[in-house]
Order: sequence, then structure tokens, then C-alpha cells
Amino acid sequence: MKADSSSSSSSSSSSFFFSLQHPNNEEEFVAEPQPANHDCEDHINEVTPATTTLVSSSPSEAEPSHPKSFYETITSPTLRPFVIISTSYLLFTITDGAIRMIVLLHAYNKSFSALQVAYMFTLYELAGVVTNLAAGFLGAQWGIRYTLLCGLLLQLLSYGLLFGWNDDWSQQTAIVYVTIAQMFAGIAKDLTKLGGKTVTKLVTPEDKETQLFRLVSLLTGWKNSLKGVGYFLGSAMLQVSYELALCVMMGLVLLALPWAYLGLDNNLGTAKKENATWQSVFKMDNTNLNWLSAARLFLFASRDFWFEVPLPFFLRSPACEGLGETVCALGEDDICQVGAVCVNEVCTALNSGGGCGGLGMNRVVVGAMLGGYIILYGQVQSWTPQWVTGPLQQTPPNKWTEVWWGVINSIPTLIAGCLLQFAPAFENNGVADAEERNEVVMTILMIVILVTFAFVFAVNSSIHSYLIVAYASMDKVAVSVGFYYMSNAVGRLFGTLGSGLLYTYVGETDWATAASGHDAVAGLAACFFAGTICSLLAAWITIRIDDNKSGLKCGPCWTIVPVNEDFDEGDDEQVTVEQQQPSVGVVVVVKDEVNREEDGYIKAL
Repeated sequence: MKADSSSSSSSSSSSFFFSLQHPNNEEEFVAEPQPANHDCEDHINEVTPATTTLVSSSPSEAEPSHPKSFYETITSPTLRPFVIISTSYLLFTITDGAIRMIVLLHAYNKSFSALQVAYMFTLYELAGVVTNLAAGFLGAQWGIRYTLLCGLLLQLLSYGLLFGWNDDWSQQTAIVYVTIAQMFAGIAKDLTKLGGKTVTKLVTPEDKETQLFRLVSLLTGWKNSLKGVGYFLGSAMLQVSYELALCVMMGLVLLALPWAYLGLDNNLGTAKKENATWQSVFKMDNTNLNWLSAARLFLFASRDFWFEVPLPFFLRSPACEGLGETVCALGEDDICQVGAVCVNEVCTALNSGGGCGGLGMNRVVVGAMLGGYIILYGQVQSWTPQWVTGPLQQTPPNKWTEVWWGVINSIPTLIAGCLLQFAPAFENNGVADAEERNEVVMTILMIVILVTFAFVFAVNSSIHSYLIVAYASMDKVAVSVGFYYMSNAVGRLFGTLGSGLLYTYVGETDWATAASGHDAVAGLAACFFAGTICSLLAAWITIRIDDNKSGLKCGPCWTIVPVNEDFDEGDDEQVTVEQQQPSVGVVVVVKDEVNREEDGYIKAL
């Protein structure tokens, strides 16, 4: 991966990405594109990487000739903002993953249904829709320091409000209160992401062997994985105490606050020139971007239709057999199956709103399974070009690459839905005996489904992250990316609410009682089928994108879609434009063709 491609392809949701400057450094990096190499027929789209030259405005500011140690590098004035912002963002990412598990699993123990829990996350996702659009304007006016501080403080506010969740409240009151608390967490996530998403562009390494570049790659690769760590830590701390879980996560946020307050300059990230307006954000004149954004909506809905709420509810729900019939004494919960408690002298599901027929796992195991999924997803996403699309000769990706992987994305959820609906191991006869039910087989199959979907979904997300940069208008890339990630938030909202409805109401059966609740197996199966439909819709929408120059291969021997030999190169002529990049005084001159450099799209993750 070349240094300039990491700058040109990692655009995120802020409209000041191309005007970020460091107030105390007057150096400029100028990335000069080189002529494309057309000598090799096997690399039709490959171009010679752009080179980066250093232009120093003052001889005294030139870099010393002797190599710096790692400690000297990360503590230098130039890198200090990079270290502070990246560390703050990574700490925040852990708390962002944890808050979902804390709220969801605590609500499960308080007998809230899947639909009620989905309501609790509505403002969290809606805040992402609005903040993704507004973040660029806020960043350009306030700078990274203030947006980062606001994000961290709002996260503290959200956690602080959760301390006020009173068990004596009615469910309606609790839903409203927690939803508002979650709204602040949603705003905090996107404000903090504003700095975190630009952290890899705050500095521009001169070659990929430098310590700096290795640090940037490490942070990018583990960004999503740390959210998985948050899933596990949140559930593990919750197993001990609800208050302890909140305190530990607030402590992580407090660790980042002093450094963000004292170590960053007020002008870091403020715009040098006029930024985009609200009118430009909603100017839908980029057809390819519009289709890709619509596909992104359904792509993320394909996951959230079953992952965020139904899956943890299913993993927590007990087997149905004997619920409401097995006699017990008060406090003798051990007599009941895992996930059930003794109520009124009979075994009852801990949360009848969560249904029965699941695996009855405790909160730590549920958090570990979901956290493991997120960690695997983050790692595969980071290494997609090297591990997947590169060996398959699908780098750089195009629309046909995404259509191919979009269809594959529907297979794991389709198989999962069919297994839950028809496999004997998932047999659910209500409180009657289910002779062929096998919880060991169920657990193994669920793990296989999670691993498979995490791999395929990560490839899809990685390809999408590259395509948004390739299709965005060069004069307003960051605004385009903001609109794109807004559709991402809409997809999560659609999937979360839809999953609550399906899981709660599809599983209603004649044998459902107050002690057992509905059929969790049928509810989760319906959610998997809904995810399958969303995957296919995303792939179908992607076909509408006007990107027919390159074909699609699956390895060296299999051409699925041939290259369009009749494509008029004049139609794709690129105009060199000068863009201000969000790094330490970086100005990069690029061509869109350079943006398509092989493996370059990894930095858009």
C-alpha cells in the first residue's frame, strides 16, 4: 500500500477532510501522480503510485538526517495530535461497544421485549443520521479539539444518565428515559469519530516501512476490533454489577479527556476556506453515489435485522420445555433450566418478552460471542485486499465485485434461517418435549454462521468503503461521504426496528404462555430471512451503478464479467484537481485514477 493512497482513499464523514491543517507546521507534502503503466495486459487498471515529496517552508524545520527512535517519533510535536486523537478514539470505541451490551442485556433482565429494546436504540441511530451530515460543518468551524471534547463529554453524560434508570418506573417511562440517554451516546459516537476517522491522515509517511506507517496500519486494523472488546467488557462487568459496568466505562472516557483538552491546538482541523453548505449536502447530482448509498442502507440492514437485538435475545432465552410446569420453590432457580427462574413456584423464562427456545447463555458468554464477531469482522475488513480481493484479482474493486460479494452475503443468513426453521436440532415444541433438540449442535451451528457472515460482511464493507471514495465528486468528497454514512445509519435504524417487530410477533404461537413467552426460534428465523432479502436488494441496487469499464474475475482462471473493450477512455478522462487534505499542512494533487491504485482502498475503512 502506498503512502499517498492511504491519504486519498480514507475519506470519512466530515466536510473539512480536504481542508484540515496544523497551525504550527508550515510544511507541505505534495503528492505528484505519475503516468499510468499500460504495458502489462494483466493489470488493466493498475497505475504507477503517486510519489510524495516534501516541501519545507523553512530550512530550520527540515527533518534531522539521523533516524528517530519510536519514542521520539510518537512524542514529536508533529505526531502529538495523532497519538492523542487515535488513543482517545480507541478508548471511546470500547465504551461505544460496551454501552450497547449494557443497555440490551440489562433491559433483558428487566423483562423488556425485543421490540421495546429496539425502541431504546432509535434515537441513537437517528442521531447518527443527523450528526453524520452536520459533523463536517461542526468540525470546520470548531476544529477537532472541540468536536472530540464534545463527543467525550456527551458519552460521559449518556453513561451518567444510565445511573438514573430506576427499577420502579413503568416500562414506558424507562423506555423514554433510556432512549434519550442513548441519543447522547449516538451524537457522541459521530463527533468522536470525526477526529478518529481523520487520524490516519494527520500525517503522511514517506514510505511504507516507517514506524509511523506501521502504527497507522495497526490503529486502523484494530479500530473495529476494539468495539468487540467493548461488547465483551460491557457484558462481563454487567455480570458483576450494573453500576460497576457504568463506572468502568466512564473511567475509560475520563482517561482520554485530559489529553484531548491539554494536548490539542484549538485551530487543528479548522477550515482555511469556505466549506460546503447544507444545500450542497442534499444536492443529489451524483447518481452512482446515490445508488451506492441506497445499497449501503440495505447492506447494513441485512446484518442488523438479526444481529443487534434478536441474536442476543435468542442466546439468552431458555429452552421452552417445562416452563410453567416444572414445580420449584422460591429461590430454587437451579431446578429450572438455564435462563429460567422460579416464579410463583413454577419455572418461568427470565424474560418472557424474549421468548423461549434459545440457548440460555449467561451474559458473559453472549458478550463474548458478539464481541468475537466484531473482532473478526474488524480484522477481516482490514486485510481484505491482501487476503481476499487481491488473490482473486478483484483489486481494485468495482461495482461487479460488490454485486458478487453482495449475493454471497445473502447465503449465510439464508442457510441460518432454513436451519432454524427446519433442522431437527432447533426443534421447538413449546413446553412439550423436544426429543431431537440438541443444544450442542445449535451452539456449533450458530458459531459457524457468525464466523461465516462476519467474513463475508467484512469483505462487503471493505469494498463499499473504497467505492464511496472512487465515486464521490472530487470537489466535495467529504460531503459525499457524510451523505453515504448517513444512509448507513438509516440502514441500521431500519434493521433494528424491523428486527424488534419480527422477533416479537412472528414467534407468537398457540402454546405461548406468560411463563414461556413466544417462539424465539421462529422469530430469529424470520429475522435471518429478512436479512437475506436485504442482501439481495443491496446487490440488485448496486447493478444500477454506471461503472462498466472493468470486468470481474474470480482468480486467474475464471472471468465472470469480461472487461468492456468498447469502453471509451475519453468518457472516463480524469481532471487533476488540487485538494487540501486533513493532515499536517498536507496538500495533495491527485487524479481519480490514482485513487484506484491497487490495495489503496484499505485506508477507507
